[in-house]
Amino acid sequence: MDFNDTPEEAKFRSEAREWLTANARQRDTSNAKAGVSTKSEAERLVRAKEWQVKKAEAGYAAITWPTEYGGRGGTSIQSVIYSQEEANFDVPRGFFEIGLGMCIPTMMKWATPEQNERYVKPALFGEEVWCQLFSEPAAGSDVAGLRTKCERDGDDWIINGQKVWTSGAHFCDYGIIVTRSDPTVPKHKGLTFFFLDMKTPGIEIRPIKQISGGAGFNEVFFNDVRVPDSQRLGDVGEGWKVSLTTLMNERLAIGGGSGVDYEELLKLARETELEEGPAIKDSNVREKLADWYVQSQGLKYTKFRTLTALSKGQVPGAESSIGKIVSGPKMQDLGSFAMDIQGQGGILQDGDESPMGAAFQNQWLGAAGYRIAGGTDEILRNIVSEQVLGLPQDIRVDKKVPFNELASSSKK
Repeated sequence: MDFNDTPEEAKFRSEAREWLTANARQRDTSNAKAGVSTKSEAERLVRAKEWQVKKAEAGYAAITWPTEYGGRGGTSIQSVIYSQEEANFDVPRGFFEIGLGMCIPTMMKWATPEQNERYVKPALFGEEVWCQLFSEPAAGSDVAGLRTKCERDGDDWIINGQKVWTSGAHFCDYGIIVTRSDPTVPKHKGLTFFFLDMKTPGIEIRPIKQISGGAGFNEVFFNDVRVPDSQRLGDVGEGWKVSLTTLMNERLAIGGGSGVDYEELLKLARETELEEGPAIKDSNVREKLADWYVQSQGLKYTKFRTLTALSKGQVPGAESSIGKIVSGPKMQDLGSFAMDIQGQGGILQDGDESPMGAAFQNQWLGAAGYRIAGGTDEILRNIVSEQVLGLPQDIRVDKKVPFNELASSSKK
C-alpha cells in the first residue's frame, strides 16, 4: 500500500488546490455549524448549477470522461485527488452526484453517439439534472423484483407502475428507469431499460417527508407514460445488463459516509461539562472515542487500498463495500452518543439553538436512511462474504422461476 503521491499526482494535487483556493471558500472545520445551510433547496440548486459550470469549464467536473464530452481524459486517481481537495472547501453538493456518477456513465456506455452528443455535456455543465428510477415498494433490496411494466405500442413503449426513494426526482429533468417487459421469464431476464424526460405526461412525483424535516426522496408514479423505443438502452429483455452498469458506478459514487466524525465528537467532549466534570475526563466517553477513532482509521486505510489500486490503473474490487458497511452504523451511533452528551440540548434540531449547529442531530436522523440507500447493510455483507471472503452464495430458489409464478409477484 503506497500512501504517497507520485510526482505527477503531486503536481495535479497542487494545481487542483490552487484552483480551488482561487475559486471557492475554505471550509471551517472548527465549526460544525458552518456546514449547515439555511438556504432553500431552490436557492441551493441555483448555487450548485453556478458552481458546476465553473468546475466543468476548468476541467474538474468529470476528470475521467473523454474530452469530446467535456471531460479531462484523466485518470481515476486524479478524480480521487480532486475530491479529496474539494472536501476542504465549502462548495455546493447533493444535486449532481447521481446524474454524473451513475446515470450519465450508463448513457455513455449504452446510448447512441447522437444521444450522448445531446445529453452528456448539458448534464456535465449543470444545465440538466438526472435521477435514477430503480427502487420499488414491493421489491425492497431486490432490484430485479420490480413490477413496473412496459408494453410495446408501435414505435413507443407504455410504462405503468411506481418507483420509490427516488432522490431529487422533483427537481430533475431526466431519469433512467428499468422496467419489466416480460413477466413469463425469470426475473433478471425480462427487464428493459430506458431514459426519459421527467416532464413526460403521466409522470406524477410525490415528495416523501422525512423525519429530519427534509423531502429529498420521492415516490414517482407512471400512468400510461409513453416513451419512444429510440430511448431504450440495450436490447429488449436485457435491461439487467444495463442496470449492472449503473449499480457498479453506484458503489463508487456513494462510497463511505460523510458528516460529523471522531474529530467533532472529540471537540464536543472537550467543551461539554457533565456533573462529574468535563466529558473528556469520563471513562465511558473516552472508551467510545477510542472505538470510533479505531473505526475511522480502519476506514481511512481501507480507502487507501482503493486509492492504491486506482493509482496503479487497477479496478477496485468488492472490498470497497466495506466502507459503507462500517460507516453507516458508525454515523448513526456516533450521532446518538453525541446527543446524549449534549443532555437537554441533544433534543434540539434548531441549528441556532442546538450545540454545534444540530450537526449530530441531523446525522442521527439521516444515518438510518444511509444504511438503506445504495445497498442495505445485509446486501453489502453478502457481497463481501461471497466476493471477498469466498463464502458460499445464498440459496436463491427463485433464480430460474418465471417472474409471474413467484409468490411475491403480481398475477395480473
